[in-house]
Amino acid sequence: MVEPFQLPYQNYQRGDLVIGGIVSYFGFVFEEKDFHEHPNTKLIDELFGAPKYYQNTLSFVFAVEEINENPNIVPNMTFGFHVYDSYLNARMTYQNTLKHLSITERIVPNFKCDKKGQKIAVIGGLDSDISLHMATVLGIYKIPQIAYCVLSPVRSPELQPQTFYRTVPNEKYQYAGIVMLLLHFQWTWVGIVASDDENGESFMQTLVLMLSWHGVCTAFNEKLPGLSQGIVDISFLELIRAKYSFLVASEVRVLVLCAEPETITVVKWMQYFYSVAEDISEKSTGTVWILTAQWAFSSETMQRYYDIQVFDGALSFAIHTEKVQGFKDFLQTLNPNSPKGDGFLQAFWQQAFNCLFSASNGHKENTKTCTGHESLESLPGHIFEMTMTGQSYSIYNAVYAIAHTLHQMHSSRSKRRMMSGRGGLDPPKLQPWQLHSFLGSISFNNSAGDFVSFDENGELAGGFDIINWVTFPNQTFSRVKVGKIVPQDSENVDFSMDEEAITLHRSFNQESSITMKISLGVTNLAKDMDDCFQCQVDQFPNKDRDQCIPKRQHFLSYAEPLGVVLASLALVFSLVTAWILGVFSRNGDTPIVKANNRDLTYTLLLSLLLCFLCSLLFIGQPHPVSCSLRQAAFGIIFSIAVSCVLAKTITVVLAFMATKPGSTMRKWVGKSLTNSLLLGCCSVQTSICAAWLCMAPPFPDVDMNSLMEEIIVECNEGSVAMFYSVLGYLGFLAMVSFTMAFLAKRLPDSFNEAKFITFSMLVFCSVWLSFVPSYLSTKGKQMVAVEVFCILASSAGLLGCIFAPKLYIILLRPDLNSKDHLILRSK
Repeated sequence: MVEPFQLPYQNYQRGDLVIGGIVSYFGFVFEEKDFHEHPNTKLIDELFGAPKYYQNTLSFVFAVEEINENPNIVPNMTFGFHVYDSYLNARMTYQNTLKHLSITERIVPNFKCDKKGQKIAVIGGLDSDISLHMATVLGIYKIPQIAYCVLSPVRSPELQPQTFYRTVPNEKYQYAGIVMLLLHFQWTWVGIVASDDENGESFMQTLVLMLSWHGVCTAFNEKLPGLSQGIVDISFLELIRAKYSFLVASEVRVLVLCAEPETITVVKWMQYFYSVAEDISEKSTGTVWILTAQWAFSSETMQRYYDIQVFDGALSFAIHTEKVQGFKDFLQTLNPNSPKGDGFLQAFWQQAFNCLFSASNGHKENTKTCTGHESLESLPGHIFEMTMTGQSYSIYNAVYAIAHTLHQMHSSRSKRRMMSGRGGLDPPKLQPWQLHSFLGSISFNNSAGDFVSFDENGELAGGFDIINWVTFPNQTFSRVKVGKIVPQDSENVDFSMDEEAITLHRSFNQESSITMKISLGVTNLAKDMDDCFQCQVDQFPNKDRDQCIPKRQHFLSYAEPLGVVLASLALVFSLVTAWILGVFSRNGDTPIVKANNRDLTYTLLLSLLLCFLCSLLFIGQPHPVSCSLRQAAFGIIFSIAVSCVLAKTITVVLAFMATKPGSTMRKWVGKSLTNSLLLGCCSVQTSICAAWLCMAPPFPDVDMNSLMEEIIVECNEGSVAMFYSVLGYLGFLAMVSFTMAFLAKRLPDSFNEAKFITFSMLVFCSVWLSFVPSYLSTKGKQMVAVEVFCILASSAGLLGCIFAPKLYIILLRPDLNSKDHLILRSK
């Protein structure tokens, strides 16, 4: 059997337990197969790579060394590691993944001839394709795999969700962040660039749909060819030059780039060959690049002298990182003259410093000799950095997640149960599958003080930072954190941005780029042209889509029929309430008014009068005063009305109990009790409203997006929680009143007001229970009309149910309004 083609690069250190790794540092070009002769895999050129990606391996090694030096994590046990390269190639990824299942360099899985070096987990890979290739093999053996790819692999039967984890947040938060970033700057005319493969297609489909939902127009979706053997082919070079010519020629100045390593490499080649062909500078042409979190601002060795200012002012998403103490000191101890098992180190050193060790094959003239004492700090940032990148930080956290999982397994009370089953927790007996029940729920603080945990999908629980990249002519750059995306739950995220901290490229025409605002329609420049422009935020396209028409303002006005009807009803009910109050005051000394607590009756009528009038605050164009007053006035006045009803009910109950011989309740009957109840119940609602107005008061706002042809002018409630707290407290008072009145409805007829209160509270509760779904399902003036209707209906229900029977007696049956009649009814 012929051994498969192999490359020698690996990094290995023995230990009681070994963590495997697949990194992506080198790339190479295979010889093209023409099927005219026996296939034989070999390289057609030397390995190329981005030296910055070697930091991923170093963070792996550094994390293992830190853990071995810490006796508090996994005592009496040492970790080792075995790291291979994927070479950005499916064949080599499969091959090196199989090597993790074999003891020797020969690929012989399922045979374990050595008790040392048990592989308990594997970390990798850099992109979703590599991660999926690894999962195809590792999932069969139930070996935990912790990837650090930003885009999750396409779900397939080979990808076992219970064995696959990622130290990267779910990419849906990144998609949401891109949309929010564009809307924040009002950049609504953008181009999208991605690789011409399944990942690029998935990225474009998802993002274009989300942008369309939020009114952002996509000028083009450009797919870039993969970096392959075609790089030495003239037709390939011409293709990428032509594609970049298209990007430059377009008037789009905001480009969203799915920044996978190979895609970035092709973009740089495109920029270089275009500048050579057109004999122009490589510097930016005023384009703002928005880059996904795969971006590490790295350059391959062949691109080390390219001008990096093409990316000046770029905005990228990044995995949240903290500064890891000791990592810089660790880097300074690297000695390529004594690699100690690190097969990558000398190759990295040669590529990073553009030198050769004297013993290297193919030592070229005019190439300086590596001494091994070169300073890593002297390298430009796009070649190597002394602080951890997001990818390295993800690997660092992955190593610690495995270590803390083992710590949790050893300290768990379930240790005895696991020991009684197959295998144990000692290194010779520990099986990789035993980690899964702990790994998915592990949480810890790493050495940088950052909290790390996985969500229910096995992905890092967290969001993304937003980074602004500022470049300088000396090939250096500065990264500035200018914002962040923080998930609140599975569907909502918080977006924050420090716009003053952002530096865009000096040639970027900000004014011309932000004139196109949130898209609610697209208009043709002319019927015989294909070009389009977007209507401004306060306009919409006409039927023929050749002209922008100003939007109308949308609010509940006194001038429209609905506003007139509601305002008329409010005034009519107010007049009726005032008339009823006049009737009761003129007949205040009659028995029926006295029997039902005259002072509470007057207070209730006054509060109902104000309830009807406060509904007028909801009608008309919102302004700061009306927005602040209307909900507070509604809440406080209604609480007075319902508190009066509650006090009347309790007074009825206590009055009946006080009439029983020997009752001690007589001392509780009186104005002091009713006044205390009224004041206490109202003070709670007043406190809620005061807190609402102090912390997050309502304010006038506009909604540009909900209606195509209108701008909704509305009152933003400020704090939705406080709004529903006001409603909830009213509901609580109403339910207590209803319950008390229902229990007291069989009292003697002279105190029969409890029956009417029961019906009034039933109407009140029914109205406001139906209010919530109706309110949430409407927009604009309809939402306001629903609330006004509920205010009028519930107030009218209280007025009619409580006072109509009394009016009937006072006005139509005065013969029943006598003390003798009331005494007879009570017997």
